[in-house]
Amino acid sequence: MADDAPKIHVDTDWKAQAQAEKERLARLEQEKQAQRGDTGRDRGLPPADFRTLVGTLASQAIMGLGAMGDPKTGRVVVDLDGSKFAIDLLGVLEEKSRGNLTKDESTELTQVLLELRNRFVQITQLVAKQAAATGQPAGGGAGASPASGIITPG
Repeated sequence: MADDAPKIHVDTDWKAQAQAEKERLARLEQEKQAQRGDTGRDRGLPPADFRTLVGTLASQAIMGLGAMGDPKTGRVVVDLDGSKFAIDLLGVLEEKSRGNLTKDESTELTQVLLELRNRFVQITQLVAKQAAATGQPAGGGAGASPASGIITPG
C-alpha cells in the first residue's frame, strides 16, 4: 500500500530557470531598443524626479528674468508674468509637499525659491527704473524702447 501513495516531486531548480528566462527576456528587450536606437539614456533626458521638476521650473523663471537675449536684436527678453508664474508654481510645490521631502530636497527648494524671489524683485525694480527713464509705463508692453535694451512680452 505504501507504494501506491502519490509521490511529491519538488523541482528545486525552478527559481534558477525563472531567473534565466527573465535575464534572457531583458537581453532581448535591450537588443530591440538598441536596434531602434532607443536606449532611454540616448535621448538625453534627465531622470523624472523631484530635483528635475524643481530645476525645470527654476529654469523657466530664470529665462523670464532675462537670462536669454533675443537672437535677432541681441536685447534681453524679460517676461515678468511668466517668471512670476513659474516662481508661484514652485511655491505651490513647496507648500503641498511640506513634510514629504527629504531634508536635501526641502533645503534645495527653499534656497531656489529664495534666490528666484530676490532676483525677481531686482529685475522688476530694474525694469521699472528703465521704464521711468524712457517715459514708458512699467511693464513696457511688447517691444520696449530700443534704448532700454529690454523687451517685455505684451
